Amino acid sequence: MKLTKLTPNFSVKNVKDTILFYRDILGFKLEMVVPKNKNIIEYNLADSETYSYAMMSKDEVFIMFIEENCFKKDIPLFKNTPQGASLLFYIDAEDIGTIYDSIKEKVEIVKDLETTWYGKKEFYIKDCNGYVLGFGENEQSVQTGSEVKCYQKQVG
Repeated sequence: MKLTKLTPNFSVKNVKDTILFYRDILGFKLEMVVPKNKNIIEYNLADSETYSYAMMSKDEVFIMFIEENCFKKDIPLFKNTPQGASLLFYIDAEDIGTIYDSIKEKVEIVKDLETTWYGKKEFYIKDCNGYVLGFGENEQSVQTGSEVKCYQKQVG
């Protein structure tokens, strides 16, 4: 068995608003979209249309969005589950300072840009649906064997 990719599928209140957030603020590209109550795939947004599903990408990251009611209908297990979850989505990035500077005035910053003890420069934001997205970049001068051993002792 070979697994080839993991693509998160977010339950969202409004697919079009979510597309606009990810496109206009985070620079994602629309890959495909499904109009609400239609079984067709489109590749562009229409002003007069509402949507039940979309897939977007940026570089090597793919994300899917499904309208909350469709999500609960497709997967009955989530019927009584509130939107959101106790998890976050972590995106490895390059030139993180530029990314941070370009979006910091447009989003809710959950955790400011900082360099961690384990050698990641990272920050966290909330998207327009309340999901937490983390962005991280490896620092060049960190991650020696002793630091990894120290971390393993702390968590294990």
